[in-house]
Amino acid sequence: MRFANPLFLVFAALVPLAGLWWTFLRARREKALGRITLAVPKARAAGLQMALVLGGLVLSLFAASRPQWGKATERTVERSRNVVVAIDVSRSMLAQDVRPNRLERAKADVADLIDSLEGDRCALVAFRRTGVVICPLTTDHAYLRGALEQMTPESAPRGETDLGGAIRSALDALDPAADDHNAIILISDGGDLRGEALANAQLAKKRGIPIFTVGIGDPKRGATLPDADGRGELKFKGETVRVKLEEAALKAIAEASKGRYVPLATAGTAETTLGAIYRRFLRQVAVKEQNEEAERTAERYQVFLVPGLALLIAGAALSRGRFGRVRG
Repeated sequence: MRFANPLFLVFAALVPLAGLWWTFLRARREKALGRITLAVPKARAAGLQMALVLGGLVLSLFAASRPQWGKATERTVERSRNVVVAIDVSRSMLAQDVRPNRLERAKADVADLIDSLEGDRCALVAFRRTGVVICPLTTDHAYLRGALEQMTPESAPRGETDLGGAIRSALDALDPAADDHNAIILISDGGDLRGEALANAQLAKKRGIPIFTVGIGDPKRGATLPDADGRGELKFKGETVRVKLEEAALKAIAEASKGRYVPLATAGTAETTLGAIYRRFLRQVAVKEQNEEAERTAERYQVFLVPGLALLIAGAALSRGRFGRVRG
């Protein structure tokens, strides 16, 4: 046997002492009034009432300590979705048209998304030339944040951005048996549709998995990239390299998969964070009900609470008020 609230056992042990002290004070009072011999019926009734009340208090406090023994099987129903977040970690994501740069802004917004997950499972994919699962589906938010914080351009193989490879890696991270409860969020500054991007987006559609593409960066003016040492601007053949948000590919992927394209505002407002996007759009994804059984130590407080309350009620019935007046 163990107790969830053992402090109440101390209070229960003090009840008999309080009863003895009350009895002593009552006897001394009645002796002083010279009524001991004339009030024997009353003394007996008061003694019985006190015993009932004390017994009820002891049992009730014992119940409040929540005694536990034996095992009980508890069935719980969990409602969840599965979401894979694929983040572009290519060099162009180091552009600073959003602060501090596109990649760090994406990571900050994914952290906001994690706060909105509730019971949903999430996986993280980093991609450049191909996608790499850096965190499998989990509800462990601390683990997700740890994996997210360590994400850098070196988290995926170097090469031209392959959106098709990112979608393939995200699809592989999802359980095909629960496709009506799955979704993909793809965060990138865009790129072309070479490879299997559209084909994989259509495969996602066949599996009932919408892809919510999120464009990050400035689609008009673009931005420069830091050079290798981070002190200047990257140049190619003497010209400063500028990269823009290329929305066409992201829009096409979203449309092909029956998802949505959402441009992440460069200024950043409460309405354009990933947490807000998740709450608005991913709630369309069906919720999976999971029945789980868990074995736990059984609560046995009822065994003591019911008789404890019965004794207290019986003690109240012997009150010298309306329930049990004793005539002198």
